Amino acid sequence: MRTALLTTLALIAFAANSLLCRLALRSQAIDPATFSAIRIAAGALILGLLVRLPSGEPPAPGGSSWTSAGLLFLYAAPFSFAYLHLSAGTGALLLFAAVQVTMVLAALARGEHPRPIQWTGLTVAIAGLVYLVLPGLTAPDPVSAFLMLLAGVAWGFYSLRGRSSTTPLAQTAGNFARAVPMAFVLCLVAWPPPPVKASGVLWAVLSGAIASGIGYAIWYTALRHLTTMTAAIVQLAVPILAGAGGVLLLQEELTVRLGLAAVLVLGGIAMAILGRAPAG
Repeated sequence: MRTALLTTLALIAFAANSLLCRLALRSQAIDPATFSAIRIAAGALILGLLVRLPSGEPPAPGGSSWTSAGLLFLYAAPFSFAYLHLSAGTGALLLFAAVQVTMVLAALARGEHPRPIQWTGLTVAIAGLVYLVLPGLTAPDPVSAFLMLLAGVAWGFYSLRGRSSTTPLAQTAGNFARAVPMAFVLCLVAWPPPPVKASGVLWAVLSGAIASGIGYAIWYTALRHLTTMTAAIVQLAVPILAGAGGVLLLQEELTVRLGLAAVLVLGGIAMAILGRAPAG
């Protein structure tokens, strides 16, 4: 029950990132560059405090790196800019699909021999993504869709780099700290920013400190008691939670295109993940 509770809380936190970012940008309470900088800085602060707790992870030599920090930044910045014109559910679906497809393709590049069901699942998932972004009345903004896919690819490679870490929380804290100056350079490039409201700063802090920092801490605690396959499968809930939150909390429209694309993408990814299980 404890693991189930922690897993649920972590998935809600991940979905909340989409909702908080979309809420802040839709209301024009903050600009994407400032949101990214505050989110990363708040995440670095809370994660730095967590790893210094008596029960926290000791810093691992070489655990963080500028490459991983760069990938983290390349996830966070496009994520924010994409939500200028994407609904919470559409953004989460594009992000999640890009992450999983990136990791599956990386496994193929390492020499894994997929089963027919895995090929089928990957094909179905990609077909769902193509259907979602095809031009049409309800298609998402193409530039925003591209940015979110870029964010997902970056997060996929970031996850692959950290897969073998024995101190994932400490490594994530180090990567967040290294990404802070990158985020502030982005702010300088985007200077001068439009007026920033207190509510926008609040949403960014909550996204960084709670949904990201504490969310990752909870997730890594739950991961100790989850199999790799279970961890991959339960993440299928994130786009669904984000979509439901967008409809219920942000009054966003649930389109037929998004619904069908979600079935194809999530169903295809589930097939690819389950297909990796050993037979028997």
